[in-house]
Amino acid sequence: MAKRNNDWKKRDGVVFSTNDNFEFDYDSEESSQTLPPAQQNLKVMLDKKARAGKQVTLVAGFSGTEEDLKDLGKMLKTKCGVGGSAKDGEILIQGDHRDKVLQVLLSAGYKAKKSGG
Repeated sequence: MAKRNNDWKKRDGVVFSTNDNFEFDYDSEESSQTLPPAQQNLKVMLDKKARAGKQVTLVAGFSGTEEDLKDLGKMLKTKCGVGGSAKDGEILIQGDHRDKVLQVLLSAGYKAKKSGG
């Protein structure tokens, strides 16, 4: 069976071209620059949805590279002494550490605030 090419899903509105030499220019992974900490709008919230009732501290709103996100996540996990993960623009810290995370972010120069209930 032939391998299907799913690149057509990324074409964003281009359906057909009559040009034989047409090459669609795919927007490759957007390598966005990481904003300085003072320009980041981070939200620190408590979340327990789809986690079997376990609480996690969620830091959302980070805009920048995945590597910088993982570095920030590692710093927060180290300061809180717990595990977690950093992916898709969000940092998960195991447990309810909203106050500690908020304090660490503010002392590092980030613009952060508590969000949610």
